[in-house]
Amino acid sequence: MDQQKLPNATAVLILGIVSIVGCCCYSIPGLIAGIIALVLAKKDGQLYKNNPTLYSNYGQLNAGKIMAIIGIVLSILYAVYIVVLIATVGWDAMKDPELMQERMRELLGQ
Repeated sequence: MDQQKLPNATAVLILGIVSIVGCCCYSIPGLIAGIIALVLAKKDGQLYKNNPTLYSNYGQLNAGKIMAIIGIVLSILYAVYIVVLIATVGWDAMKDPELMQERMRELLGQ
């Protein structure tokens, strides 16, 4: 029997990579790409589990799923970092580098 490729495996892999890269853009693109990748991976995973001998690129799907999970975790960590940074130094200091340095010196006691 001729093996087919899973329909969304390449898309899951690309979205997994985008989720890792996108976590640095205030975490929103990374979260969106990671969640979409996980949804697509779940659909293809069900196809593979129903008939594993019919499909050949499950490894690619699995790699994309792992990267999507890593991207989501990094995006969440970055979002928490941004929230903590805004809570400690303030939103106005995020826009002004000199004010940011002054507030950081105050926090460090220098």
